[in-house]
Amino acid sequence: MSDTSNKSSREFIPLNIAVLCISDSRTIENDTSGKFLKTAVTNSGHKISGHYLVQDDFDQIRDILSSLSNNPDIDVVISTGGTGLTGRDITVEAHRSVYEKEIDAFGPTFAQVSFKKIGASAIQSRACGGISKGKFLFALPGSPSACRDAWDEILKSQLDYRNRPCNLVEILPRLEEHKRRK
Repeated sequence: MSDTSNKSSREFIPLNIAVLCISDSRTIENDTSGKFLKTAVTNSGHKISGHYLVQDDFDQIRDILSSLSNNPDIDVVISTGGTGLTGRDITVEAHRSVYEKEIDAFGPTFAQVSFKKIGASAIQSRACGGISKGKFLFALPGSPSACRDAWDEILKSQLDYRNRPCNLVEILPRLEEHKRRK
């Protein structure tokens, strides 16, 4: 659970966040999870840098994640859908194929948040997070309630520079520092 009392006197830093719907059945128009995220992101003071849709296809997902990771106008990519256990759920594998580093605690933290809401059914989600080309990438389940839980309980505070004791925004400029070494 995020603790807003940990806010410091630092100035808010808005991030550019892309939303990616991964689905064989949804469209941009009926992507309720994406619409929720767009509203939550902008209500939090960040900017939406695009709302995209791809099919449940490994190559398509990998290619768009790579493309978004290479976009200098994007800081974070949040995808929805394809994190379950069925044969078509390959979002996590596609995400991991572009990660340079995985944010290992994201999945277990999301599972802990989910467990409080849906009990043992939380084991069916494989939410994950990672870093690619100096960007943060997160794969969330496709349900609006799961996206709400992930945003409200984890991402909102971690993508807020004012959050203490630490947050992802303060390390964003250092994600590619290894490339500057001589």
